[in-house]
Amino acid sequence: MGFALAECLAAMGARVIMVCGPVQLKTNHPSIQRIDVTSADEMYAACLKYFDSCDGAIMTAAVADYAPVKIEKEKIKRSHGNMVLELRPNKDIAAELGKLKKPNQILVGFALESQNEMENAFSKLKSKNLDMIVLNSLKEEGAGFGFDTNKITILTRDGKVFNYPLKSKQEVAADIVKKMISINYPSQFD
Repeated sequence: MGFALAECLAAMGARVIMVCGPVQLKTNHPSIQRIDVTSADEMYAACLKYFDSCDGAIMTAAVADYAPVKIEKEKIKRSHGNMVLELRPNKDIAAELGKLKKPNQILVGFALESQNEMENAFSKLKSKNLDMIVLNSLKEEGAGFGFDTNKITILTRDGKVFNYPLKSKQEVAADIVKKMISINYPSQFD
């Protein structure tokens, strides 16, 4: 979804800085500057580095909420007992950008929910100071990870809800960008 959004924005004339984790996907548009990272901490640092100079950010990455406290350099061999894995919370990139967001910036988040979808998405929208959030459901067939299609619901800061049917990720990206523009420039959509 992030790649489709980056390509859509670049095709509309935006200069895009795309911070992405380890994926096999390629960017095509010359106006996309790709910053590859391999960890949640690296993604956090890159997002903070570039956010101040941006008109906004779209947070599509599915960054894990937790990371192992200790990372082993070698394979862990099987033993006869149970193993305890200690986890620490990763930094919340969207929440941090929400604290830093200036009035002229737009911040869009994504929520993949499996229960209380609308309630959890609205809570995330408010707690992270987002302008809108794109809700994905694990319950929709053909949507989300591993598909070329997606079905989304967009929730906005003013409490509005917009439902979209299953579409290609390129069409979904266009819907998201159009909604972002309508939030920033509502007079153009009256």
